[in-house]
Amino acid sequence: MNNELNSIGLNKKPSDTTVVVAMSGGVDSSTVAGMMKNQGYRVIGITLKLYDDVKEVASSKQCCSGQDIMDAKRVANKLGIEHKILYYQNKFKQGVIDNFVDSYLKGETPIPCVQCNQTVKFKDLFEVSKDLKADAMITGHYVKSITSGNETNMYRALDENRDQSYFLFNTTKDQLNYLRFPLGGMLKDETRKIAKQLDLNVSEKPDSQDICFVPNGDYASVIQKFKPESYKKGNIKDIKGTVIGVHEGIVNFTIGQRKGIKVSDKDPLYVLKINADKNEIIVGPKNRLGKKIIYLDNLNILANKSEFKDEILVKVRSTGKLLNARILFKEPEKAEVSLKISEDGISPGQACVFYKKDNFGYKVLGGGWITN
Repeated sequence: MNNELNSIGLNKKPSDTTVVVAMSGGVDSSTVAGMMKNQGYRVIGITLKLYDDVKEVASSKQCCSGQDIMDAKRVANKLGIEHKILYYQNKFKQGVIDNFVDSYLKGETPIPCVQCNQTVKFKDLFEVSKDLKADAMITGHYVKSITSGNETNMYRALDENRDQSYFLFNTTKDQLNYLRFPLGGMLKDETRKIAKQLDLNVSEKPDSQDICFVPNGDYASVIQKFKPESYKKGNIKDIKGTVIGVHEGIVNFTIGQRKGIKVSDKDPLYVLKINADKNEIIVGPKNRLGKKIIYLDNLNILANKSEFKDEILVKVRSTGKLLNARILFKEPEKAEVSLKISEDGISPGQACVFYKKDNFGYKVLGGGWITN
């Protein structure tokens, strides 16, 4: 028996270790596949087809499109690794797109990338990887995982501009112990450099920027396609309850929005609240946007509850900064978050992710969904 751990922390020779690499067709996952192959692992690349493309362009800024599947296949051929395509359009429609549409109809601002990781990429792909007898599943996410003994913890990536830990807060402990994230300690420039050294056709490919099933960021068109009846006119009210305008559908608005309200006042107006039950929008001045108390549901806790006894850090949107907060756990899977300083534009449907700094960096303690 080899007593030395391999590069992914397993007590096996790389040549005796099978890894599944989730290959989206982008530079990150392609580079990871090349790194694993170069290190001597038996690599199986898996690409998911998640939706049927309406329009394909070679310069697509979306992920998991037909172009991306072709790119992943080319990379696999270049590397000489086994490659499989899984057709998950129905799973994706039910688990991600339907949830996205319904969330907007409730007046929320959903995060489909978290739902995708939770319901398709990690849950289903996790099970497929196990069926293939793989020793680990590898992804190109920018997040660190540190294993001590038999327990793996998740941390923010070294490259904070690329950090994706916010989108992975719902990962389970079992999944974390099986997952590996080789890019967590690297900068994006390093990844592209490795891709060039491997002579991969995707080394200069632009990063995906849009939600994969939302062309050009036009989420309203997606909702109109699946739920055309959702575009119902309703009232726009001020903070006193006075009707000051009419909207064309609550799906056109998010908390904190300023543009597109089409109601003028002496001071700029912002969306403060969306009342889906009454089909109305509440608007007011910017100084009414700030919130200090947030209520969460459907918690996923990755740490011991004792780690929450002191002040921790939270993130309430993917592009937001870390905020000082205290957590009060309520009934199962519910919590109340008290922010030290009020934050603008907090919206139901977004995630609130918990962090705590230690010797290894910013550890992800879990998180939950903002309800109010």
